[in-house]
Amino acid sequence: MSLDQLEYILDHYKNPRNYGTLPDADVSYEEGNPSCGDVVRIDLKIEDNKVVDAKFSGQGCTISQASASILTEMIIGKSLEEIREITKEDMLNALGIRISPIRFKCALLALKVLKSGLYGVKNWPGEEEER
Repeated sequence: MSLDQLEYILDHYKNPRNYGTLPDADVSYEEGNPSCGDVVRIDLKIEDNKVVDAKFSGQGCTISQASASILTEMIIGKSLEEIREITKEDMLNALGIRISPIRFKCALLALKVLKSGLYGVKNWPGEEEER
């Protein structure tokens, strides 16, 4: 991992983008990772089938909170169909660092919260597997 990649993650953690809540959100969903205590809430404002604003709040490790910050930047301006197509691999690649298998749930929590809130996705294939 390069120093630039690490600084990118730390910057999103220390200076999160789109942090806060949307009182008039069209979608709000929160979930946590019981194994480590990370919690992420995502609020979305949707117009014409596109996300026009996104906020996140929560607490947890550097990876979970940086992922939420990065994800909100990724989705603003995207259609719901484009968001549906975002994969776990896309999220891991957006982080720009290699994530150890034990941290996958941290890195993917924000994406899970987003898709659960938008589409009712509750169980991801392989979620119960220990990685």
